[in-house]
Amino acid sequence: MLYAQLTDRFLILTHFGLNSLTPSGLHPTGQSSQTQLFMHDAWVEYKVMDELYVGGGLHYWNGISRLNNQSTLNFLPLDNPRFAWASLGTTDQFARHLGIYAKGKVGKLDYRFAWNGAMVNSVDAGAGLTPTTSQAVYTGRATLGLEASNVYAGYVNYQFWDQESNKLPYFVGSYLGAKKVLSVGAGFYAHPNGSVLLDSNDPTQVVGEDVLIFAADAFMELPIGDNNQSLTAYVSFQSNDYGTNYQMGGGSLDIFTGSVLYAQAGYVLPNSGAWAWQPYFTFAQKNITNGGESLSDIGIGINSLITGHNAKLSLEYRNVGNLTGSTNRFILQAVVFL
Repeated sequence: MLYAQLTDRFLILTHFGLNSLTPSGLHPTGQSSQTQLFMHDAWVEYKVMDELYVGGGLHYWNGISRLNNQSTLNFLPLDNPRFAWASLGTTDQFARHLGIYAKGKVGKLDYRFAWNGAMVNSVDAGAGLTPTTSQAVYTGRATLGLEASNVYAGYVNYQFWDQESNKLPYFVGSYLGAKKVLSVGAGFYAHPNGSVLLDSNDPTQVVGEDVLIFAADAFMELPIGDNNQSLTAYVSFQSNDYGTNYQMGGGSLDIFTGSVLYAQAGYVLPNSGAWAWQPYFTFAQKNITNGGESLSDIGIGINSLITGHNAKLSLEYRNVGNLTGSTNRFILQAVVFL
């Protein structure tokens, strides 16, 4: 990621990289499409006044919730839950849209709103899925054209204690006690005619269905005691309407019409200010409209903070609910970044 504050009013940012490189994506001479760098972000921003900034390009100023604007460098748990990046694969490229945005702070109220163009090549379109009279697919932009081109998103939060920076769009997952934060927010995502369904009265006709997602959340970071301890906690409720009985790819257990209650909490144990330990847990309750399924995910883990978030080891046990019961996973992850 590279950004420059050209003047006190103009900022330009670019961010490029590689995602999901696996052994099957490697090529003898590096020519596989899976090994190519691509642009994650590219936007310019103009300061209108202290309370208002506007910008445009390929950007990450998202709506819905804090998690949908999450930084990937300072997670509390091992990773962000997939359902939190609610438009990834439907209208955006790795959680980035092409569009314009406005953001700023008014007192302790922090806001961001965006008007974006919907991506044509959604996951459902790439899979060649077609709608039925009972289940929508997220191919409105590809099927209906300009009727489904506009996406609107926003998130507003009130920060009671220390103020969080909004110079960049990425919300921090855990400050490790560096700030005292209490933030309560709410957000939305709206895509008119985003999904399509066959008309029950005339199955030869395709009709658009509006996509509407709403969420409310709260985040707290509380330094405790004199030995660098801190408590991090987050809770959110997200209501998803992607269209009638929608599930991404026809059967996703993460992106679906329904609702999700999610919580996470962690505690940095007493330490000398160098190496530290941070046990944590996560919980998600997912209610899927299609089939009336109610599934839960539970995670218990610990971060070994060698140099804060810049160098850490994470070990996590997860019990992931699915249609046949649940799956148990143990995952060990190493993170190092400059």
